[in-house]
Amino acid sequence: MLRLKTIGAWKLTGARRTGQRAFFGVLATGLLMTGATWSRAQATSSSATPQATQNTVPISNTKIALAAPVTYDNKYEFYVGINFMNFQAGQSLPQRMNMGGGEFLATYWLPGDHWFTNHVGVGAEYRGEAGTTPVFGQAQGLPYNLSRPLVYMNMGLLGAQYRGPKNQYVAINYHAYGGVAHGTFDDDLRPGQPGQPTFSQITGLYTNRTKPIAALGGSIDINRSKNWAIRLSPDLILEHFGTETREFFAISGGVVYRMGKR
Repeated sequence: MLRLKTIGAWKLTGARRTGQRAFFGVLATGLLMTGATWSRAQATSSSATPQATQNTVPISNTKIALAAPVTYDNKYEFYVGINFMNFQAGQSLPQRMNMGGGEFLATYWLPGDHWFTNHVGVGAEYRGEAGTTPVFGQAQGLPYNLSRPLVYMNMGLLGAQYRGPKNQYVAINYHAYGGVAHGTFDDDLRPGQPGQPTFSQITGLYTNRTKPIAALGGSIDINRSKNWAIRLSPDLILEHFGTETREFFAISGGVVYRMGKR
């Protein structure tokens, strides 16, 4: 009897151990399968999720290119600027006047390797100026009632530039232009008022006329690039509107554009 009980207990204990092993085996297998399924799901999710793409630009395309060197080998040059000029609108007037306007210059630089012609350009220039001028005190009464009438001038000049010292940043030029200027001095003369020569006698202004004029000076160009520059250009103005040659001061500032190749 005791033997049977012992054998039965051993069998029961062995069965329990076997059942425990089977349980833990199934549990381990389940955990492994769950882990494998979770890993596969993660891999599937990762492959299904679109990856953010970065737009990259090659380094070579992002480099800032160096500016082209200023070689001064251009064939043509154009200058546009605003101008100030001192002037006297009548030979006997006690005071001068100030005029303002615009200036346009076109230059053709001569070809060749000679040291002189290689620095010379021929140019054609237009200047337009206008301003109000003081007059004789008697003009403030009848019949004109004028204190500062308007005067304007149109000038056409031909001449040359000579390019002096220069580098990548600035260039100094010298120029001489000569031509004619037409002055309008009776713009404030109204219909019904006494005309010329009474108007000029009472106001002290010149009559309308075309006379020789010259501009002698230089300019400094501050380069912004190979083709563009900022220019400042002072001048000595010589005019002969009266019976003698008179000197005045003018200065202009503007932009230069260079183009073509010699």
